[in-house]
Amino acid sequence: MAVGGAVNATGDAGYVHLIDPRRKWYNNRRLIALHAWIVLLLITSSNNGYDGSMMNGLQTLPQWRDYFHTPSGSMLGLLNAIQNIGSLAAYPFSPYLADGLGRKKTVFIGAVIMCIATVIQTAAQSVGMFIGARFLIGFGLTFGAGAAPMLVTEIAYPPYRGPLTSTYNSLWYSGAIVAAWSTFGTFKIKNTWSWRIPSALQALPAVLQVFLVLFGPESPRWLISKGKDELALNTLAYYHADGNRDDPLVQYEFHEIKNAIDFDRTVAANVGWKALVATPGNRRRMRIIVALAFFSQWSGNGLVSYYLNIVLNSIGITNPTTQLLINGILQIWNLGWALLAAALCDRLGRRLLFLASGVGMLIFFTMQTVCSAEFAIHESHAAAHAVIAFIFLFYASYDLAFTPLIVSYTVEILPFPLRAKGFTVFNFAISLSLIFNQYVNPVALEAIKWKYYVVYCCWLLFELIFLYFFVIETKNRTLEETAALFDGEDAAQHLHTGAVADLSPSTEKDEKSSGSLHEHADIPTTHY
Repeated sequence: MAVGGAVNATGDAGYVHLIDPRRKWYNNRRLIALHAWIVLLLITSSNNGYDGSMMNGLQTLPQWRDYFHTPSGSMLGLLNAIQNIGSLAAYPFSPYLADGLGRKKTVFIGAVIMCIATVIQTAAQSVGMFIGARFLIGFGLTFGAGAAPMLVTEIAYPPYRGPLTSTYNSLWYSGAIVAAWSTFGTFKIKNTWSWRIPSALQALPAVLQVFLVLFGPESPRWLISKGKDELALNTLAYYHADGNRDDPLVQYEFHEIKNAIDFDRTVAANVGWKALVATPGNRRRMRIIVALAFFSQWSGNGLVSYYLNIVLNSIGITNPTTQLLINGILQIWNLGWALLAAALCDRLGRRLLFLASGVGMLIFFTMQTVCSAEFAIHESHAAAHAVIAFIFLFYASYDLAFTPLIVSYTVEILPFPLRAKGFTVFNFAISLSLIFNQYVNPVALEAIKWKYYVVYCCWLLFELIFLYFFVIETKNRTLEETAALFDGEDAAQHLHTGAVADLSPSTEKDEKSSGSLHEHADIPTTHY
């Protein structure tokens, strides 16, 4: 689909010829500073990963089980699910904070709540207090997790946007690694500090954000949406062009963003909750977004992510030290594969990674099911060891797409006015799928053992078919160019022919003061 000069059949972004080849992330001071701010935002994902892995580890600790009277069944499900119930409670507010107060202030608010919640969790004197703290953790995490990836993708230097945004969800495993090894390290402590120390460490990313995030850059797209065009232009110039407001890339980005936002406001009226399903393009977006959210949690990964001890017990591996070691090594393995996939997402493409992930998960989870059945029937130790091997191979496949790409793909296919609301729907769908998993998985595993795996084998086949027919390629495009892929030629043509007339006086003034756009390397006047 061609849209003016911005989108072409080869998938090359219209800005490519405007990039200064000498400006790299490692040799430019302002890009280094920008990436430092981005890292501060990326660690938001670490909190989420920390929580899942910590709960896995705590269930293995006799000190935690004894203190809370060995929770099992529905109580164990509640202890895991309550964080996502807290997230559900925050979703009605999250997009309004991100769009109203700004991305970085929303991250700050979430971090403050996280700090308070982890203090309560660490000091828990009863299972009710522990559950309440975990509810508050989910509530606060929603604000940070809703705003941080959007801010990353909206401030990133264009050539690095895809890998950086994909790194966001990949760092889920960095938190999981710290949690897994901290619970392993405190395992020998013979009192409640064996689980209180890992609980306290969960606050570290939030503490850093409380002290630093308000000093970082705000989203130029959000600034333009609030009429702060000069500040947006200065932000783009400072970080993307060493302060040069007349840089061709900066002018391209500024006017493309402004025209896209003006188009959504005046032509498409693409701003409210109803807009998420009001047009064929938006319905295509939501179908993909909701599906990816459920796929990310219903691919069989929820069994190991939250109930590894139950899975290992079912194949005769019951030693707590061995279970904690497997958990810790698995998180390192996952982080490596996820970061590799994030680095290659612009080279290999999103669609190829999704399809490769789907095929690999189906094959290796099926083999895990077969080996689990073999152990259950014949108590074969070789089959038990094979289950562990296939768990690792399954996660390598999962990490090719469903760790790095689900967040980055979601935020890049949504136009700016719908990005916060659409991303909230995505997170809401994840929470719903997690709550179901965390309640159903322990009960089903206890009731029908390995036969429960067969359900996921059938579901993985459905996932692969869906991915083949519905996921489209978005690599090497700006956010505005990517959004145009879903809205058809008519919407793109409206913007291409009419957006110049709708530019605000401040933009026209900017054009006069900096010279004609066509004087800057033939930058197109309108893009979407």
